[in-house]
Amino acid sequence: MSEARGRRGGGGAPIGGGRPPTGGEPARVWDPSAPPVGDELGRVRGPVPGPVSRALARRLATVESRNITHVTEEGPIFWTAARGANVRDADGNVYVDLTAGFAVAAAGHGNPRVTAELGAQAAVLAHGLGDVYPPEVKVRLLERLAALAPGELGVSILGSAGAEAVEAALKTAFLATGRAGVVAFTGGYHGLTYGALACTWREEFRAPFAAQLNPGVRFAPYPYRYRWGGAGDVVAASLAAVRRIVDEAESSPMPIGCILVEPVQGRGGIVVPPDGFLAGLRRLADERGLVLVFDEIYCGLGRTGRWFACEHEGVVPDVLVVGKALTGSLPLSAAIGTRRVMDAWPPSAGEAMHTSTFLGNPVSCAAALAQLSEIEERGLVARAAELGARLRARLDGWVRRFPAVGEVRGRGLMQGVELVRPGRGREPAGELALRVAAAALRRGVLLLTEGPHANALAFTPPLVIAEPQLDFALDVLEEELTRATA
Repeated sequence: MSEARGRRGGGGAPIGGGRPPTGGEPARVWDPSAPPVGDELGRVRGPVPGPVSRALARRLATVESRNITHVTEEGPIFWTAARGANVRDADGNVYVDLTAGFAVAAAGHGNPRVTAELGAQAAVLAHGLGDVYPPEVKVRLLERLAALAPGELGVSILGSAGAEAVEAALKTAFLATGRAGVVAFTGGYHGLTYGALACTWREEFRAPFAAQLNPGVRFAPYPYRYRWGGAGDVVAASLAAVRRIVDEAESSPMPIGCILVEPVQGRGGIVVPPDGFLAGLRRLADERGLVLVFDEIYCGLGRTGRWFACEHEGVVPDVLVVGKALTGSLPLSAAIGTRRVMDAWPPSAGEAMHTSTFLGNPVSCAAALAQLSEIEERGLVARAAELGARLRARLDGWVRRFPAVGEVRGRGLMQGVELVRPGRGREPAGELALRVAAAALRRGVLLLTEGPHANALAFTPPLVIAEPQLDFALDVLEEELTRATA
């Protein structure tokens, strides 16, 4: 369910000022047939999903694998337009989007600069021979990524989906070390193609394909303090487990060559590791000659209030993986490595060992350059930090106000609220989280639930979300939490 699961807002009332969720008309005339403006409050015209979305669901069920889209009485809705922090569905309902489309729309849905650049590029060159006769714009994007990435990171392999970039990083680690084993982490999510799936922790994704997955992947506990009960030093325990795995695998057919980790877990439940964890992994990788890979597909590119989440701890990996928000629109990802590690790849002799038909697609590259410029020039990284702090202050109040709120955690505009069953310790309340999310959808607020138990409400809105929109969404959620836990 968690996967089924505008204007730059800088002014307006402070968070918690509280425009009533069902009152307070927007200043403009609402036209359900027009694309949303981007800074509107949620507006629902009737039942959700409405009749048009229901009809589309019936049509979809006849032509799409039944495993892809989760169809119930409560969803899905079908998107038809989006702008800023608003989404409009096929029935004309307008929603405040707290998902940013899986954290893609960092600079807002339908960002005018991004759409103009990708349209202009498509008009002159929509495709190229990426690894044979590359488009010029690919060079400019790779230079931009090299300038943006921390430390000595600066040599990239482009891909489409984030999982493809993860697999490029895994291949790089194997070439650099000659060791096929990987340490990944509980709760980790790196994608569902085979190489990435082998490193994704969730058993429901792995089990059907276990016979085809890399047997050299071993999982260490991610230092998730709340789930570990807060007893002892979870960082020391996690690092000790990693070291033990590396030692035990040394004499196996697949010794460890790579450590793959999310600096902030996204689908794992918006989990931020305590300080010292990433630095400890860096020391261990250096001691044992391992390649350290940070997967920042979800948490990178400004979302946490820094360009990259690893910068909060001042730790630089050997390979940094980005995607999602890279274009804000089209599929594009990158594995950005140091020269030393990337030189493990041999020079091309006319046939690349790792490529694809759409590698460095010029339209995607142009969109990425525009997206990165928007994030930088509009100060959206700083805005994620500032607005995220105000969001966090209000969410922290939920711990005192609602017995079902076990913990609030996150960085910047990547915050999670873990729901538990009151009176039953820290037992996850996945049904409650899904019920609250469904109720919020019916009132014009889009948000996902994350975590293995789908019990964490995830706040990852566009970095351009207007403060009144965020107030509206939080008011709705507070009312629904009150109703659901009464």
